[in-house]
Amino acid sequence: MSEWDSDKTSEWNDASSEPQAAPRSGRSRPDLPPTSGRDWRLIEKLVMSLQSEQRKSRRWGIFFKLLTFTYLFALLAIVWAPFSGSMGVTTGKHTALVEINGPIAADELASADNIVGSLRSAFEQEDSVAVILRINSPGGSPVQSGYVYDEIKRLRAEYPEKKVYAVISDVGASGAYYIASAADEIYANRASLVGSIGVVAGGFGFTGIMDKLGVERRLYTAGENKGFLDPFSPEQDQEVAFWQDVLETTHQQFINAVKEGRGDRLANDDRLFSGLVWSGEQALELGLIDGLGSASHVARQIIGQEDMVDYTHHKGPLRDLVDQLGMSFGQSVVEQLTESRLELR
Repeated sequence: MSEWDSDKTSEWNDASSEPQAAPRSGRSRPDLPPTSGRDWRLIEKLVMSLQSEQRKSRRWGIFFKLLTFTYLFALLAIVWAPFSGSMGVTTGKHTALVEINGPIAADELASADNIVGSLRSAFEQEDSVAVILRINSPGGSPVQSGYVYDEIKRLRAEYPEKKVYAVISDVGASGAYYIASAADEIYANRASLVGSIGVVAGGFGFTGIMDKLGVERRLYTAGENKGFLDPFSPEQDQEVAFWQDVLETTHQQFINAVKEGRGDRLANDDRLFSGLVWSGEQALELGLIDGLGSASHVARQIIGQEDMVDYTHHKGPLRDLVDQLGMSFGQSVVEQLTESRLELR
C-alpha cells in the first residue's frame, strides 16, 4: 500500500470514530465522509425548508378558499335580500311616507308599479292616518304618471278619511307635478322647482354626417309610416305635423288632470301651462301649491302625527351595486341618440 493510500485510510478511520447524531425516525444514516456529511445536512435543511413552504402554501390555500366561500355566501345573501320594504313594523298611529325619486319610467325605481304598490300598502295599513308623497323628480313618462295619478284618485275615494299630501323637495316638475296634482294638498320649499306643465319629445338627425361619411341608409318597411321619424332618414313635414298633434293631445291631457286636481286654486295665468318652471314661492302665488314646508313639517303641523313610516319600494342592494358600477351607461347613451321618446317635462 502506498503512503497516500495509508493516509487516506487513516482519515476515513478517524471520521468513522467521531460520535454520530442520533438517527431520526428510527432510520440509520449511512456512514459518509465529512464532505458528504455536510452535503447531507444541506439537503436535509433544503427538504425541511420545502416542507415548511408547503405547509405555508396549504395554509394560504385554506385561507383563500374560506374567503371565497364567505364572499359567495355574502353574495347569495344580497341576492335573496328583500327588494322592497319599509322602515319597520308599525306599532301605532303614524303618517305613511311614499317617496318618488328620479325619472318616472317603467324601468326605473319610480315606476308606476312600484309607486302604486307602495301607495296601496300605505292606505291599507289601519294605523296610517294620512299619506305623504315626498317628491324629488324631474318627470318622465306620461303613461306612468297617469297610472299613478289615477290610482291616487281611486285610493282617495276608497279611503276618504285618509288625506294625501304631496311634498316637493328639490324638484317636482312635469310628470312629477302631474302626480302631485292628484293629492289633496301640495307643499314645497321656497326654492323648489315646480311646474313645467308641458310635453317634450326629442331625438337626433344623422343625415348630414352620413352624407359626409358616404354612408347610405337602407330602410325596408311594410306600411308607409313604419319608418316614422327615423333619425337616419330626412325629416318629413307630414310626419312632424302628425307628431306635433300627438304632443298637443298629450299636453291637453296633462292640463285637464292639473285643472281637475287643483280646481279654482289655480291662478288665471296663461303661462301656467306653457312648460315654464317656477320656484316654490312663485308656485304658491300661482296656486300650483298650497303652502311651504317639508315632509316633517306637514306630518307634525298639518296632519298632527309626526311619526312617519316609510312604505317606499326600495332598490335591492345588488341592483344598487350594479347601477353604481355604471353597467347600463352605454345602453342609455345609445337610447338617447336613437330614440324619440315622449316625456312630460
